[in-house]
Amino acid sequence: MSKPNERIPFEPNNRNKKSKEAKKPSIAPVAVKKSSADTKPTGKRSNSLGIPDEVNRRIIRRAALFCGIPTGLGLATFFVSYILVSKHIIDLPTSAVVLVSMLFLGIGVAGLSYGAISASWDEGRVGSWWGGEEFKKNFGYLTEAWKSQQQIARASQKPPNK
Repeated sequence: MSKPNERIPFEPNNRNKKSKEAKKPSIAPVAVKKSSADTKPTGKRSNSLGIPDEVNRRIIRRAALFCGIPTGLGLATFFVSYILVSKHIIDLPTSAVVLVSMLFLGIGVAGLSYGAISASWDEGRVGSWWGGEEFKKNFGYLTEAWKSQQQIARASQKPPNK
């Protein structure tokens, strides 16, 4: 898995930004006027809080692949079964057609999640085609984040000691 102090790729530096801001006294922000020469559009995202464009494209491609193919097969099941039944090639029960299409559509839903989690979240690393190693690593990040969120929720529910 990951070390407790190891950051997730593209994670912001300050995790508990809201809790730190709540402790500080509020200070009105000062507006700074930028000239049009200072704001040049760049190809890369400069926002440190978002997912880098390279990683975002990789996640979308993998999710589209692992979700698109089974979903397309699920929809094609209806058309193929209609042709087979209407041309009297084979007599298919309606329940079989529905179950096969539901199976493909369910695989498509699972493929959407798998495609996002199995993509490499490191900017410079593409990862493998199937993404098994990346899935293990990224799922480890997710489980660690879930556990820490549960601990924070439990700590906030405890009554204060007097």
